[in-house]
Amino acid sequence: MNALWFYAIGFAIIWIVALVFRNKLVNHGVDIRFPTIMWKTKRLRGFINRLANISPRFWKWFMNVGIVVSFGVMILMTYLLLSSLATIFETPSISLVIPGVEIPGSPIFVPLIHGLIGLATVIVVHEFSHGILARVEKINIKSIGLLLCAVLPGAFVEPAEEDMEKVNRVSRMRVYAAGSIANISLFVLAFLITLSISSFVINGTFHENGIEIDRVVEGAPADNILKSGMIIESINGENLINSSSYSNVLSTLKPGQMVNVTTDTGNFNFTAGKNPNNNSVGYMGIQAAKHFEINNNVANTYGNDLPWIWFTLLELFNWIAVLNLAVGFFNFLPLKPLDGGHLLEELLSFKLPHRTVNPITTLVSWFMIFIIVISLIAGFGIGLF
Repeated sequence: MNALWFYAIGFAIIWIVALVFRNKLVNHGVDIRFPTIMWKTKRLRGFINRLANISPRFWKWFMNVGIVVSFGVMILMTYLLLSSLATIFETPSISLVIPGVEIPGSPIFVPLIHGLIGLATVIVVHEFSHGILARVEKINIKSIGLLLCAVLPGAFVEPAEEDMEKVNRVSRMRVYAAGSIANISLFVLAFLITLSISSFVINGTFHENGIEIDRVVEGAPADNILKSGMIIESINGENLINSSSYSNVLSTLKPGQMVNVTTDTGNFNFTAGKNPNNNSVGYMGIQAAKHFEINNNVANTYGNDLPWIWFTLLELFNWIAVLNLAVGFFNFLPLKPLDGGHLLEELLSFKLPHRTVNPITTLVSWFMIFIIVISLIAGFGIGLF
């Protein structure tokens, strides 16, 4: 089923239930204001307190390093975003990502299940880290909760605003930096897990044997011609021994060029299109990966089905890593209400009065928003045409 139908059905079910049981839900702390459903609770504050009290000195030290990292990432992201202006209508640098949905102009496709799990880790780790550092800095937490915007889930930790104003600037900066630094930390952990699985477990359990089509992009030149699961043996007469030879062949394709693909099920021909991210490069519209077979000794011990779970785990931790890194870095853009915007505001406040800081952060925020919106529109337009 198309993922858009999944979201549409989920939206209908959730909001019908919310409206039918509105009175009961409100009595249990649920606030329903279309298009948002918000549930607030105080039950998890004790859990956050326990985490904060494990080692307050460690949390402060770790987030002092995090503040330095935050501004380093902020400078990097700002530089990359400004640099993208030169090619914004050719290779947009920012695109929307919705798990299971093909976004025109987006260079990546996030699988539905792995994407939703990955986004859940992003949200939970981000918000809980804000809460932990708030309690380390003796800032009370008014509430913790879950929210649903239309059908997209989220979470929040709500520190007491009066307590935030009482603490010093460095303390506030630790709280602001905590969420995205936690996302980057989870990226490192998930990356190490994927590296371990791919380097040791996969290599010891399977052997490579060709290139397999994982997915064909809807509406792409190869759509309705090539199918998921096909093993590609050659492209335009070039034998595909491994993933390197596949990459080399792809780099030679030009828009409008006739492509002959030999697979384990037969020969197929179609005309290459323009790559959504580079109009000078040919595009087939397939996502492919190494084709593996189980080693005989492993199959004899564990059978032919169980070992394949390693690829599911590999893909899951890969998307957890990718999404946490992407969201963590994006959140450090100097743009309010993102963490980076608050950090920039606190940094400027060390030397400048509030009446000067506020206009500067507002101007920078709107400039960042302008670039992001233009990039999204450009990417969507390139993807459609």
